[in-house]
Amino acid sequence: MATSKKKNPVKKTAKKTVKKTAKKATKKVAKKSPAKPAAALGPYTPVVRAGDWVIVSGQLGVAEGKIVTGGVAKQTAQAVVNLKAQLKSAGCTIHDVKKTLCFLTDMDTFATFNTAYVAGFDGSRPARSTIGVASLPFGGAVEIEAWAFKPLR
Repeated sequence: MATSKKKNPVKKTAKKTVKKTAKKATKKVAKKSPAKPAAALGPYTPVVRAGDWVIVSGQLGVAEGKIVTGGVAKQTAQAVVNLKAQLKSAGCTIHDVKKTLCFLTDMDTFATFNTAYVAGFDGSRPARSTIGVASLPFGGAVEIEAWAFKPLR
């Protein structure tokens, strides 16, 4: 006897809500793109070149020195905006990124994070690791580090 799998309408609705929320957050944050990258919030270099590689230190969802409100979707969108600004300062774009290392304080927010991350990366799909951590600086929920390959010649 064949059985058919019925899709759970509640689960499907929840996925749509997550996608809509993340897309709205990404659009709102993208409008507020910083003209220049923000200064480091600690004793580290935000972006360095090592030969043909450009390494961007972890970017939080920070705007004007504070974590943005609105949860993981908005923090992820802002972290990507900040990442793009750091990349631009080194002559790179999001499409030069080959690897990201992402940190979440709550892995239950992975779907929301993932939707905002995908929206912010403009079709680029670098290798990625996502790790759950106990906490992040300044009470952030998301941090994104990136490695970009941009040959000097």
